[in-house]
Amino acid sequence: MTRLCSPSRPCSLLVLALLQLAFVLFLYRRSLSNSFTSLLYEDDHGGHWDYTKTHDVYTNLSLITPGPDRETLVQCPAQSPLLVGPLTISFQKIPIMRKIERKNPYVKSGGRYTPPYCKAWYKTAILVPHRNREPHLRQLLYYLHPFLQRQQLQYAIYVIHQTGNRTFNRAKLLNVGVREALKDEDWDCLFLHDVDLIPENDHNLLPYRMYFGGVSALTPDQYMRINGFPNTYWGWGGEDDDISARIYFAGMKIIRTPLSLGHYKMITHSMDVGNEKNEKRFDMVVKVSKSWRSDGMNSIDYSLLNREELPLYTNITVDFGNSPNV
Repeated sequence: MTRLCSPSRPCSLLVLALLQLAFVLFLYRRSLSNSFTSLLYEDDHGGHWDYTKTHDVYTNLSLITPGPDRETLVQCPAQSPLLVGPLTISFQKIPIMRKIERKNPYVKSGGRYTPPYCKAWYKTAILVPHRNREPHLRQLLYYLHPFLQRQQLQYAIYVIHQTGNRTFNRAKLLNVGVREALKDEDWDCLFLHDVDLIPENDHNLLPYRMYFGGVSALTPDQYMRINGFPNTYWGWGGEDDDISARIYFAGMKIIRTPLSLGHYKMITHSMDVGNEKNEKRFDMVVKVSKSWRSDGMNSIDYSLLNREELPLYTNITVDFGNSPNV
């Protein structure tokens, strides 16, 4: 018979395990229920969208033409007239980079775009953590560039590539992306975007519903207030719960896009080699209240190996060193 409490297995271990479980369940419930004051849902003013009737993602891009001298351009409309709603997303063919370049003639070096006919309301940096996902990256660039142009944003896409032999660290790559992107521009918004998620409705101007992960957005000030992402989550899982807790501890709220609008299509794939489940993630999440102020943007270290402005994105290659002993 196994005893939970004994001289070699004190009851304190059981209490600690129960506390860990309670904290994780708290975060989970907080991410699913709109009854918590820390969680807000946008009103679905657009009603229910019919996703059986979709449009090509490059619809209306032919209407984009250069305006007069930029000094005389007027502000873009509050809501872009180029939006079309639900989009046709297919992963049957992987586009080549040159095709994507031809279909986005106003995208400049580094994946930068500024509306040529009006002044954008917002400047947005899109940050994509990446390693060994080139086909997925091409799919994302093919769909995301026209998606953002129809929203009349001024934007740039940053792909933060992890090299070296360490386990994948998505959270740390996002911290690197934020630090490097803020060297270029005083961005209004930071859009944190996984490489395998494609938005299906161009009226969706806010993050992906259900949890703080996949696709999320913050201002630079908000990102710094939560001290960014943790740097210590190696492998899959845990960092999204950590960041949700940081937002809570910083006294901020998460706004969720309505389900009828926040549609994303995921590129299916098997678990990546070097991105196995982080078996310590639950133990780490319960310590967020003590760790979030010291583990994040104020403690990040990395070796910047390359920074290159490619036609469709700015590539940032970093090395985190040898594999950690975890």
